[in-house]
Amino acid sequence: MTQTPALRIPHTLALLFFLMIAALVATWLVPQGFYAEDPETGRVVPGSYEVVAEREILSPLTLFTAIPRAFVDAGPIIFFLFIIGGVLAIVRATGTIDALLGRLLERFSDRPGMLILAVVFVFAMASSAVGSSGEYIPFVLILVALCRAMRLDAMTAVGMVVAGYGVGYGVAAFNQYTVVVAQDIAGLPTYSGWQVRLALLVPFVLIAVHHVWRYAEGVRHDPSSSLVAEGPPVGAEPPEHYPALDARHLSIVLAFFAALGVGVWGIATRGWYLNELGACFLVLGLVAAGIGRLGPTRASEKFIEGARDLTETAILVGIARGIALIMEDGQILHTIVHYLSLPLSLVGAELSAVGMMLIQAVLNLFIPSGSGQAYVTIPLMAPLADLVEVPRQVAVLAYQMGDGFTNMIIPTNAILMGILGVAGISYASWFRFCLPLIIKLYAAGAVVLVLAVLFGFG
Repeated sequence: MTQTPALRIPHTLALLFFLMIAALVATWLVPQGFYAEDPETGRVVPGSYEVVAEREILSPLTLFTAIPRAFVDAGPIIFFLFIIGGVLAIVRATGTIDALLGRLLERFSDRPGMLILAVVFVFAMASSAVGSSGEYIPFVLILVALCRAMRLDAMTAVGMVVAGYGVGYGVAAFNQYTVVVAQDIAGLPTYSGWQVRLALLVPFVLIAVHHVWRYAEGVRHDPSSSLVAEGPPVGAEPPEHYPALDARHLSIVLAFFAALGVGVWGIATRGWYLNELGACFLVLGLVAAGIGRLGPTRASEKFIEGARDLTETAILVGIARGIALIMEDGQILHTIVHYLSLPLSLVGAELSAVGMMLIQAVLNLFIPSGSGQAYVTIPLMAPLADLVEVPRQVAVLAYQMGDGFTNMIIPTNAILMGILGVAGISYASWFRFCLPLIIKLYAAGAVVLVLAVLFGFG
């Protein structure tokens, strides 16, 4: 019998390039039109959409000239990503992250409930503040070993990591990869609304903690209920000693919060933006290297290593920006906004905000890069929000939830698949564990978005 070949999902870069081709073809087929824009605010004027009198046909060469143009246009974000990646690599090299998490795991290893709460909360805070994600992978085996020692399973360990990661991205307060990018495109002040998003982190973390804790308790009382009961044990036994959390590590933690605080203050009061914010993190890198006694050579090597790790993300941001450029050149961007606004405008602003979140969730399957997705969708969603009377801040929050929560379950997310691979968990088993959590988070997200519209979160 001939077997049907397994469906292979192309690399994200290939998917984005296919989307560029689709955008170019769309400029030949979709009606070209535009909205009038308010000269003072730059926002579109509702009801002003008009079809152009004469269609402009873009050459296939536009597909390739748009790419270097897109890299130039997205330059500030791309170089900021390189700086963040390099500085975080320096901080990791000092052992500060290992010491913090090691101390946390050591303290709560005999109290599963407290361990789950602490790990999910810390990972969510890290993802919310600086977009941490891939650096969680080295701690998966440690958590797996600890869970085995507490009569739990690998699914509990991975649940803690991924739940924190997904919730942190979904309601991020300061995430440079999603919040900064999306607010910039939407024309919002950088980090604006952080107080509300930081407050939202607590209830969403509790939802995630309850889901993981309930599953863990079931496994403790009935090991046969484990979704990975038949799988082989993965991971080594917990180490006897974790790196000591010394004064140097605490100093680096304080330096990190000082850099972030100065950056937020400058953006809010001095009109700073990515150049100044990047400078704050560069200073943090130098301070961390000095305190951690890395030396110029090792600090340089780590910085380059960290920046190199974000090369793929930077390329995806550039290519994704090319999609929007082609639609702008072909004058179909406003046409797409117009037709998207038609069904959403029939259900009211509150349900429109929920619809935006669901649209972002679907698109995240094809564009798992948070920054890349922002460049593709926010140019559409921001003016769409104006038309359906949804505050742009709410549209950005809908994007964050659609992107962040879906990161926990989509197979195109390389970080998720890496975590599952390290823990030895099949995607099918993970899907069974995670789907109920995703439903809970999206239900809560829908309630939050409706309330955000009602109370005018802006």
